[in-house]
Amino acid sequence: MQGFYKKYIDYLSENAVNPDQRRYAVPGEAERHFIDLDAYGDSALNNLPRHWQAAVRKIGEDSLRKHGIVPWHVQAAAFQLTAAFKEKNRPRILRISADLGHYIADAHVPLHTTRNYNGQFTGQEGIHGFWESRLPELFAGQYDMWLGPAIYRKDIAGDIWKAVAASHSAMDSVLLFEKQLTEAFKADKKFSFELRGNTLTRTYSHEFSEKYHLMLGRQVERRMRASVQMVGDVWYTCWVDAGQPDLGPLANAGDDNADQNAESAEQQTWLQRLLNVRPESDN
Repeated sequence: MQGFYKKYIDYLSENAVNPDQRRYAVPGEAERHFIDLDAYGDSALNNLPRHWQAAVRKIGEDSLRKHGIVPWHVQAAAFQLTAAFKEKNRPRILRISADLGHYIADAHVPLHTTRNYNGQFTGQEGIHGFWESRLPELFAGQYDMWLGPAIYRKDIAGDIWKAVAASHSAMDSVLLFEKQLTEAFKADKKFSFELRGNTLTRTYSHEFSEKYHLMLGRQVERRMRASVQMVGDVWYTCWVDAGQPDLGPLANAGDDNADQNAESAEQQTWLQRLLNVRPESDN
């Protein structure tokens, strides 16, 4: 299994962003990336059913999709990956693995668990990209990402909900610390301008970012580590549940270019749809 994934590490890295590219082009994609727990009240984590069909019976599918379905969709994607392993279908294994990794990672982001996903309700617009992109951009080189071997997950449903709960518990500090730091900073020190390619871009200053990073106690690193561990664990669990098929022949036979061409054609279809869709705010 390790040899198979190592061979296709570039494919997985490049295609892990596909779910984001599909968000505005494919109906039903956007809600797979988040869950607005605060839409269900203070007892959401205790009251929301862990499995999709039970949730549909209790809440209704339209309401669930409106407020995001990431913990349920991770379960569905894991089921699909197990089936792909059983079929020994290399393109499906790779595509679903990349997508599943994306959804699991999204579930580990605190701001993917609230309606106030970009600080728009608290005057903190831009905090989503600040936490998710700017901090790793500056400090990922300091992160310890050596996690050891993957482990079998007996209860993927329970574990993805634990991940969502941990993300949600961190959400308050994400917003509070940024607000406290903003109040303590001079306005002209919070942002700076950096050259990105040929474009001068306004972004959070290194000084502001570093202080926020320290206030959070390496929170971004901890959530990233947890997401990486779970991605590997779920891939491994799906393979075990499929009967541990020999992946060697899949890695050594077939036409890699045909797989890549099929993926490219699919992406072109998304882009064509995207031209006819008006983007909404990211979640």
